[in-house]
Amino acid sequence: MKLYFLFSILIAFCSCNAPKEVQHDWELIWSDEFDITGPPSAQNWSFSGQNKADWACYCSDRIENAFVADGYLHVKGTVENLSDGTMNYQTGCIQTKGKFSFLYGKIEVCAKLQHGKGSWPAIWMMPENSEYGGWPKSGEIDIMEHLNNDAYVYQTIHSEFLDNQGGKDNVNYYVTAPYNVNEFNVFACEWYPDSLCFSINDKATFTYPRGKSDDSEKWPFDKPFYIILNQALGGNWVGEINLDDVPQEMLVDWVRVYQ
Repeated sequence: MKLYFLFSILIAFCSCNAPKEVQHDWELIWSDEFDITGPPSAQNWSFSGQNKADWACYCSDRIENAFVADGYLHVKGTVENLSDGTMNYQTGCIQTKGKFSFLYGKIEVCAKLQHGKGSWPAIWMMPENSEYGGWPKSGEIDIMEHLNNDAYVYQTIHSEFLDNQGGKDNVNYYVTAPYNVNEFNVFACEWYPDSLCFSINDKATFTYPRGKSDDSEKWPFDKPFYIILNQALGGNWVGEINLDDVPQEMLVDWVRVYQ
């Protein structure tokens, strides 16, 4: 059953194993602490499946590419040498679609990233039902995307106005924000009816406001969204893959949503 919840705030710690401290009576309403061993919880997650989008062209349903062990979710991009001499990439891609979605609140994901040419891990959200139409009409919220060997991550908004109507030339729709390389970081987004507020390790990085007269083309963010975690390899944006840098892995300590 889907859950639809309101706002939340939690103090994010640089150490992801630190105790939770809640402000203003905000309450945890959904989480995965990845304290099992084996495939990701079927109650919370399913594999995203392959499609023609760059991030999804190698998505695998194999447990080798998305599994839980030692208290962490391991989302991996791997390569296999096939008997005919070709190579086959496999990437981990899981989602909460059909299992959990929410409208407004705060989401935090504690994750550790690797570096390498062609690596493209992401933490993001898509609409549970594309009520305003196909991408980008119903919106996309990118909480974290990392490319190659960058010492920063992208936090980005997508909509019909931004991607198809030239809106990117007139508004700030993304930020490149530094993070603690080779450490766990808490990537977060507070989602309100009139703004999306991003942060890393409880430090504000970027706010995208809603205009008073904005319609769904500018602000499709008034419907429930679900969560996606994936470790992509290659694509038009990230560029070529260096085989010496594969496998790549995003480790996720926990995912939490607050009300």
